[in-house]
Amino acid sequence: MNKSMNENEGLSIDKIIENLYYIHPLVTISLTRSIRTSTNLNPGSLYIMGLLSRNEMMSMSEIGCKLKIPKPHVTSQIDKLIAENFVERLNDPNDRRVINIRLTDKGKEDFQKMKQTISQEMRQRIETLDQQNIKTMLNSTQQLRDILTVIMKDIPCEKPSCND
Repeated sequence: MNKSMNENEGLSIDKIIENLYYIHPLVTISLTRSIRTSTNLNPGSLYIMGLLSRNEMMSMSEIGCKLKIPKPHVTSQIDKLIAENFVERLNDPNDRRVINIRLTDKGKEDFQKMKQTISQEMRQRIETLDQQNIKTMLNSTQQLRDILTVIMKDIPCEKPSCND
């Protein structure tokens, strides 16, 4: 009986992983489709802008750590955002080795517009659902967010201070 339970648990975990593989591109596409037609930004750039909109200024390492992406990838994304005048690099006054990133005024303004566009598009899609499906989606997304937050806290970063 114990072996059977472990097999069922393994099948359940495999199904969760399969569902996450399926859900990820659906969410990414649905959240960024309208933006990608009007800008050169990719989802990674939008995630960085979102992170910076919640944090006044962050180092390149902190951005990589919070988003769980390698620093070279962060650098590439930041270069694209600088080219669009959405972010700027600033030297840390306390440590010349540290490069801080913050949204420019244009970046703040444009990110809010992008967020509004995404929200409007998602709202239109969600409003086509019946009340029961909306309630189910609300509960499911909140539970998924909570669970993934717990899982992500266990993923270590190269920089220990980011694991807070």
